[in-house]
Amino acid sequence: MHTPDKQLSDEQSREIAETIREELAKRRISRQALAEQARLSLSTLEKVLGGRRPFTLATTVRLEQALGVSLRRNAVAAAVAPSSGNDVAPDSLGSYSHRAVTWLEDVYVTLRPSFGDKEAIFAYRTEIVWEPKVSSLVFREGERTDAAYEHAGEVAVPHQSGFIYLVINKHGQHRVITVSRPTVTGEMYGIISTLRAGPGSQLTPIAAPIAFVPFRNVKTPTLGRIAPDNVNYAVYRDHLRRTVDEPFALFLPA
Repeated sequence: MHTPDKQLSDEQSREIAETIREELAKRRISRQALAEQARLSLSTLEKVLGGRRPFTLATTVRLEQALGVSLRRNAVAAAVAPSSGNDVAPDSLGSYSHRAVTWLEDVYVTLRPSFGDKEAIFAYRTEIVWEPKVSSLVFREGERTDAAYEHAGEVAVPHQSGFIYLVINKHGQHRVITVSRPTVTGEMYGIISTLRAGPGSQLTPIAAPIAFVPFRNVKTPTLGRIAPDNVNYAVYRDHLRRTVDEPFALFLPA
């Protein structure tokens, strides 16, 4: 059965429209050019920008990919704890200033082994942005085939270890991703430690290599469960292998 695309609220739609108009002005590109890049009709774009139609989640995601910017920052802000509202992250996240971590703000293709198919790679979208309302970097996952498990959380950048932590704490249940600082071309490699969902309510602790590759570094990104016949499979596999081959992370035998 077809599931209707989620409509955003009027307030969200107004904020998104304002951000898009600012981006169009800064980049000096036309609405027609943006519509083509986002694979939307010009009529649809005109209606949502003019407030005659609310934004849907699918339309917003397409526009985010075309522009390479966040259009739903308030959704991220609601998912993390409030902070003091200044320009420095709390001590629990590393006491970093916004200026010191702007190089982390990007949209990434996130890669890890599929937990359900040994031959496949699981690919989804992760965006890292500075959120003034919580005074820290935050991240949001999107375009996962298992949308119920999409997460938003905090980004810790401590000076001592030189690693970056993407942390979710939901009612005391933690998921932690530990990655290296970006390479020259912007990739980050490391380990995800989470729970694997099994039959019924069964959960099993699991750890796996993970890679964050800037969207701009992949000519035509593909997301979801990536099988060996996918055009990006070899490239994605090489990124995951690099995690342990260089090594950015170690997995010790029992």
